[in-house]
Amino acid sequence: MDSKDNIKDIVKEKYAEIAKKSDASSACPCCCSGAPAADTYTTFSPDYSKKDGYVKDADLGLGCGIPTDTVHIKPGETVIDLGSGAGNDVFIAQRLVGKTGKVIGIDMTEAMIEKAKQNAQRLGYENVEFRLGDIEKLPVDDNAADVVVSNCVINLVPDKLKAFQEIYRVLKPGGRFGISDIVINGTLPAKIQSAAEMYAGCVAGALSKEAYMGIVAEAGFVSVSITKEKVYAIPDAIILKYLSQDELNDYKQSGVQILSITVYGEKKCTDA
Repeated sequence: MDSKDNIKDIVKEKYAEIAKKSDASSACPCCCSGAPAADTYTTFSPDYSKKDGYVKDADLGLGCGIPTDTVHIKPGETVIDLGSGAGNDVFIAQRLVGKTGKVIGIDMTEAMIEKAKQNAQRLGYENVEFRLGDIEKLPVDDNAADVVVSNCVINLVPDKLKAFQEIYRVLKPGGRFGISDIVINGTLPAKIQSAAEMYAGCVAGALSKEAYMGIVAEAGFVSVSITKEKVYAIPDAIILKYLSQDELNDYKQSGVQILSITVYGEKKCTDA
């Protein structure tokens, strides 16, 4: 993880690979058990199958929460999904905003944007749009959205403060966000922190919970709270790709926790 550009290149490569693998098997997309290289990325994946608006082909099992549950999306609102992938959260949000609302998905991986557009076209959604772009420099006007959601993506962004500042910029005054992400209690072993696949799998780049929440506050948000928190145990088989058995034993005894959190926050109604 030598530079921000290297991190982004790694993430783009890994997620393009996932998008292409999902296209290669319509009967068993990447979230299926045993899919090559997918287990690292799907460790935290929640069950979306009972959600209104769920689209199986858009669910690649890459999330760590259901952020649309936390922000009380209303008909007619404009929602932006950061790191929209194949469109999973976008299509859930689309059902909530209805025909009078709009949902914009933003992703930096061309293969994911293409897959999402294909899904939207097949579904006939006219109020859904997917844009290729960087979370640290969103292709969205100021004060454009009522709601921003993101699912296990901000921890992949090298400059997390800039990401939250961009979220603040694109939200309307009084707008709100719901973001699911991975954070750490404790310190991960160096071999995990330096592993490209563990970074792209939302683990190696994760901040401590305190640091993460500090960045949200620094970006200017108010009424910030953690609405959901869950401890995850990464399967030993994944960790043993990077650690010896003795190192794994030490890691498990260290008390380090990997947490999925869903965070809610609001943009100030006025900057005065």
